[in-house]
Amino acid sequence: MPYYIGDVIKDKNRLVARTPEEFKKTGVDVILGNGVEAIDAEKGQVKLSDGAILPYDILVMGTGADAILPEMAGQDLPGVYTLRNLTDGLRIKSYLNEKVIRKAAIVGAGFIAMEMSEALRNLGIETVVLSRSPLPVARWDAAFSKMIVEELHKNQVTFLPGTKPVAIEKGKDFALRMTTNCGEMDADLILMALGIKRNVKLAEAIGLKTGESGAIQVNFAQRTSCEEIYAVGDCCEVFNRVSQKWMYLPLGDIANKQGRIAGQNIGGSPGIFPGVVGAQSFKVFNLEVAATGLTEAEALKSGFHPVSNIIWGLPIARSMAKDEKLGIKLIADKPSGKLLGAQSISAGEGAVKRINMLSVALWAGMDLTDISYLDLAYSPTFGGAWDPIHIAAQGLMRKMA
Repeated sequence: MPYYIGDVIKDKNRLVARTPEEFKKTGVDVILGNGVEAIDAEKGQVKLSDGAILPYDILVMGTGADAILPEMAGQDLPGVYTLRNLTDGLRIKSYLNEKVIRKAAIVGAGFIAMEMSEALRNLGIETVVLSRSPLPVARWDAAFSKMIVEELHKNQVTFLPGTKPVAIEKGKDFALRMTTNCGEMDADLILMALGIKRNVKLAEAIGLKTGESGAIQVNFAQRTSCEEIYAVGDCCEVFNRVSQKWMYLPLGDIANKQGRIAGQNIGGSPGIFPGVVGAQSFKVFNLEVAATGLTEAEALKSGFHPVSNIIWGLPIARSMAKDEKLGIKLIADKPSGKLLGAQSISAGEGAVKRINMLSVALWAGMDLTDISYLDLAYSPTFGGAWDPIHIAAQGLMRKMA
């Protein structure tokens, strides 16, 4: 959605994977504007908000997640938005087209906040990002997060650490005025980007088991604790192949794969979803930012003894390099030398490619010795004879020796 809001994607129809009409052609009826009010698992029935009752033999729950909102006055005023789905995106786009927007405030500093800061600045809107934490995208190493702050400032996005909203009210010179713990600020648009929480109300109401994360518990076939009910997407857990534990990781590509596996099993072609290693990425202005696997804190919680190291290099061969910069952080288990996680950031291209390679290494259970001599395609245009991945692995091995 940020790329549609920022006019990178011009046609909203390109954001729709399949229309109700297209579903109809394949024998699937889509009911819009009518939510599910209750489920009777014993009778195999779903009650809709208009009172209609739909019987089922198999039920799939894809209730997703809801945006986290602080408990404060004024968050329902015109001009205050969240961005969770296409409808939200269309509303924000319509508001931007209809109003004169001079200044926008983004509350939160995660993926969506970073992407939206770029989208709004590219539209010429003064943009401020408020974060309770000292740095944005807290999952990444502080050295990488500081580089993101520099990129925000370079593109005239103001980053305000240690700042949280207290209340929002109608403004005078601007549409809105927000009171924070650090004072007041005006804005014509406020985006609440504080993260999401799994929507499990219906699941809990019928007694489905939830995991330690609070999301719906599923098995590798996406079946819940009730034999006739499956769950997919942001409402349920996923198996992490690195920690060997079930976790909550609400990402669109994971939801897509879970949906396919559930459909495959329901259709009579048994299959399992083997889990994830946690690969994720985003772009903010000229930076690629990506990660996979576990952080040190997650590794400790999973019983490992993590050791980490950061190297700074070039995404292409030195002979062809200009202003490119690439950072790679590797995290490994000291006793075994097994790779546990990786993070990367690059000015220009390079970070996501390396994280994708390291995701494959995690998937295969490789250790640092394996990674330090990986056979990678070499060309000065794409990297040196010794790729930063080799250098990072060898550097961490020396640290662990």
